[in-house]
Amino acid sequence: MTQGTPEAPEASKTGRPRGWRAARPGPRSAYAFLPWLLLGMGALSNVVRGETPNPWVGGAGLLIFNSLYVSVVFSAFDPYRRNGWWTYVALSGMAVVTAGLGIGYGGAWLALFPLLSLACGAVLRGRRLGGTVLVLACTAALTAALRDHDAWGAIASGYGTLLSGIVTAAILALSENVVELRETRQELARVAVEKERLRFSRDLHDLLGHTLSVIVVKSEAARRLAPRDLDGALAQVTDIESIGRQALTEIREAVTGYREGSLATELDRARDALAAAGIESVVRQSGPPLAPQAAALLGWVVRESVTNAVRHSGATQCEIEVVGTPGRVRLTVTDDGRGVGSAPPGNGLTGLTERLVAAGGTLQSGAAPQRGFRVTAQLPIDVVDLDMSGAGRDPAPVTGDAPAEDPR
Repeated sequence: MTQGTPEAPEASKTGRPRGWRAARPGPRSAYAFLPWLLLGMGALSNVVRGETPNPWVGGAGLLIFNSLYVSVVFSAFDPYRRNGWWTYVALSGMAVVTAGLGIGYGGAWLALFPLLSLACGAVLRGRRLGGTVLVLACTAALTAALRDHDAWGAIASGYGTLLSGIVTAAILALSENVVELRETRQELARVAVEKERLRFSRDLHDLLGHTLSVIVVKSEAARRLAPRDLDGALAQVTDIESIGRQALTEIREAVTGYREGSLATELDRARDALAAAGIESVVRQSGPPLAPQAAALLGWVVRESVTNAVRHSGATQCEIEVVGTPGRVRLTVTDDGRGVGSAPPGNGLTGLTERLVAAGGTLQSGAAPQRGFRVTAQLPIDVVDLDMSGAGRDPAPVTGDAPAEDPR
């Protein structure tokens, strides 16, 4: 599972928990490439000890190479400089210095070839990278063979040069692709939310626009008729009451449809939420298919339990188990976090308990046997005719002239 790292506590725009962001794979900055300059310590040691002919030439060449190397790797992490002309000029300069020092001195100076290949892997991609690294590997092997007359050294130099460039490019390309995929996923989530909002607003407009218009018209008619025709005004008021009740029923049905969701969908969302919070998730499901109402209720239990685990538990692992039998289904959500101690259950779990009791089930929550917190929900497998928007209870019917109960 990808671990999360702390960040500034701004609210996430993609629905992720606050205070977490997914870790970026691979090196995060050019500073990760600077320790590789230690490969040139052997050449520097030769210069300091005076074991290199013309040490000023070798020292100057090593200084130029290191400066160009630092410039190239920092350009690799800057999208505006990566493909700029200076980056390719610097790579060309590094190639000239590497070839000159390698041919002139050999030995420890051949370590500059893997460094040059690493710098190329940080910048180049595709066919340009393959051809460049292959030429560098052959040049390094040929230089070692001709300068030092060492076959094994030539093989090691060529292999090291080839491997450093290819591995560096592969790691950076993977990192870039992962970042791009995450950005794409966030954009798709944002677009999906916008589409859902548009659909919701459109459905509400279609549902209430005509009804409210009729109510306004009939209210105006009742106001005009009241001074001279009380019976006609009362008839208009009766129509308004009937239309209002019908609109209330349609709104409740619409909201219920939006709030209901499948258990499979909630389990997928739970995995994503736990992964984003750095919590390892284990999900097990067995048994016969569930009725839509039972699946919707258990989906709410999964959502509430996982939300509590992400926000309050400090857990590292969360297990979700759904076990169905021909008569009943049991859902268990267990995390290894801090638990709740003697704190009373929150409003979310209290409301879920009422819903499950109304559906003929039970919900229990408390400390897990070993460590952490556990929520256990049980339901009949064939729950039917359950009003999800009202915890299983319909508002009391209104008859005669009794005042209507507030449906909220």
